[in-house]
Amino acid sequence: MELYVYYRAPVSAYDALVGAVSDAQRGLEARHPGLQARLLRRPDVQEGQATWMEIYRHPQGVDAALEAQIDAALRPALQDLGAGERHVERFMPCAS
Repeated sequence: MELYVYYRAPVSAYDALVGAVSDAQRGLEARHPGLQARLLRRPDVQEGQATWMEIYRHPQGVDAALEAQIDAALRPALQDLGAGERHVERFMPCAS
């Protein structure tokens, strides 16, 4: 299972948001060997807000326990930066 988390946040918080998310993701990767985390942002801005996307992959998948740790690591910092509700999507790889 791969985890995709998206939300809207002010572009004025760009530096602080990138720093907070990167720090949290690096900490999660250190605690969970094999975890790969990324942060993306849509290029368009509407009313001073952009859509941000966090992506999490792990060779054994992202289970409910790891998902809860990801949320606990990111939600408080993002709320302080004015981010909106975190929307979570889960995807499974397709067999080839």
